[in-house]
Amino acid sequence: MEYDPLKDRAASLIRVWPAARVFFYRVLDLLLLRQRYVKRALRQYLPTDRGFRYYDAGAGFCQYSWHVLKNYPAAKVFANDLKRDYLEDFSRYAKKSFPGRFSWQQADLQTFTPRNSYGLATAIDILEHIQDDEAVLRNFNVALADGGILIISTPSDTDEAAKFTSEHVRPGYNKAELEDKLRACGFTILESIYSYGTWGSLAWRLLLKHPLKLIARSKLILLALPIYYLLVFPLAELLMRLDLKSSNPTGTGIIVVAQKRLSSEPDR
Repeated sequence: MEYDPLKDRAASLIRVWPAARVFFYRVLDLLLLRQRYVKRALRQYLPTDRGFRYYDAGAGFCQYSWHVLKNYPAAKVFANDLKRDYLEDFSRYAKKSFPGRFSWQQADLQTFTPRNSYGLATAIDILEHIQDDEAVLRNFNVALADGGILIISTPSDTDEAAKFTSEHVRPGYNKAELEDKLRACGFTILESIYSYGTWGSLAWRLLLKHPLKLIARSKLILLALPIYYLLVFPLAELLMRLDLKSSNPTGTGIIVVAQKRLSSEPDR
């Protein structure tokens, strides 16, 4: 399945109607379980009482840039992506809402390293799109300050849908393989868990997989979506909360929190 056309349509809507941006971000929070996992990691590992620099790598719609700018008033954010128009759109919004705190650059993560050093970097569903993922991880290590935190979300190799997503260059990761790559690139693993376990995968089918399949067949289905979501969302919300509280033995997603290792520290 191709997701980029859907993303481009959403970006076009926000561009025409900027007031819809925050509403769109709220909808993503409701529908995407991975955002809940990532934001939980942010709450756990980031201070709210002091400033830091945040590197939003492969920022897409910049929803995580927005989240950090809104909830961490002393933070400054730098974002990059291959999609220049997405970054320009958010930059115009941030200039008014968070003046002086957001900057961006269009860049290829395989070759790009930002000028500043950062206390936090996120790579949310981007590594599976990139051929030379180890070059990206090495560049993240260079970009982070000593002890800096990297949060990764990516499909696992048990995600059948990832195998048929045309934009992916690999069908998800083996969790141990990803951990080994991070260690080889100078990181210490702080947390490594499966997301989208039994409960989360069922919620994903209800909220995204089945509706998107139906929309692909007929755009008229869009008219019925509000009623559909009104009926299924309470169950899906319960399933996502169960997934967040569960220790998933396996899952179709992986969440890793890693820390830049000091040169004197051993691998672990």
